[in-house]
Amino acid sequence: MSAPLGKFPATRMRRLRTNSAIRRMVAESALTASDLTWPVFVKDGAADLREEIPAMPGVFRLGLGALAQEARRVAELGVPALALFPATDSALKTADGAEALNAEGLIPRAIAAAKAAAPEMLVLTDVALDPYTTHGQDGVLDSRGEVANDETVEILTRQALVLARAGADIVAPSDMMDGRIGAIRRELEAADFADVKIMSYAAKYASAFYGPFRDAVGSAANLGGGGKRTYQMDPANLREAAREMALDLQEGADMLMIKPGLPCLDVVREAVRAFDAPVFAYQVSGEYAMLKFAAAAGCLDERACVLESLLCFKRAGARGILTYFAPQAAEWLKKQGDI
Repeated sequence: MSAPLGKFPATRMRRLRTNSAIRRMVAESALTASDLTWPVFVKDGAADLREEIPAMPGVFRLGLGALAQEARRVAELGVPALALFPATDSALKTADGAEALNAEGLIPRAIAAAKAAAPEMLVLTDVALDPYTTHGQDGVLDSRGEVANDETVEILTRQALVLARAGADIVAPSDMMDGRIGAIRRELEAADFADVKIMSYAAKYASAFYGPFRDAVGSAANLGGGGKRTYQMDPANLREAAREMALDLQEGADMLMIKPGLPCLDVVREAVRAFDAPVFAYQVSGEYAMLKFAAAAGCLDERACVLESLLCFKRAGARGILTYFAPQAAEWLKKQGDI
């Protein structure tokens, strides 16, 4: 005689966790290589240059030949996009960041190299002045030493056009100036670049997690003790982020970016709930460094923790993730049969 049902749990949640097959079958979120965008630092010099960044073990500043080689490799792994960032020669930096407008500059040439090597791969380019300015700020300074919003927007608009003409598929303004999305969209349309997409860093917080990135592009020393809190968002605020994102969509953004990533999973979730637009998250340099150094110290299983952290972005609703782990994560996913 069977035991009365009342002696047992009415629902056994563990039934759907008993083996890997059932766990895969009922999984609510999945991570694939197509979710990943790889941020890459490029630098002038020897074509095969591979200069490791001490604060980011395993991440390199690449010469254009090395970039082409890596673009081909990563495309074969199924990663759909690269995000290019320049390590600009200090001799080219000026107070107004004029090198950002050089049609023959490092990033336009890097776009061409990546496109020639992997034509199917999307190329995303940063729109901001901090890699090009002597003071390390994302815009030009006024007489008080503050970042001048409208003057900066005018330069950023011209920078976006330079990048579009060079072949960028996506321009990604990361500067947090007011009104720059609308200005860039109008100029792209007027110049017959209607198909160039805008991924707006709509909610970019003044985070302490960006330190290794600033070292990688050479802006940390120039920035000195100066911060970016007058234009990047206060990490205390969530509703303000919703206002920023709504404004950028109204002005013509196609996709939204939230940065940093794991500290802002709540912001990702709110964005996905509120807006009918693709939402991306950036697993930033500080997050990368923490995982890398913890794994090197034997505190964490690198593969397990990296893939779990990336899956968490998908669980929060992110359409995609910018991550320095993209090549390694794509290799891990390929080995376990996810692509």
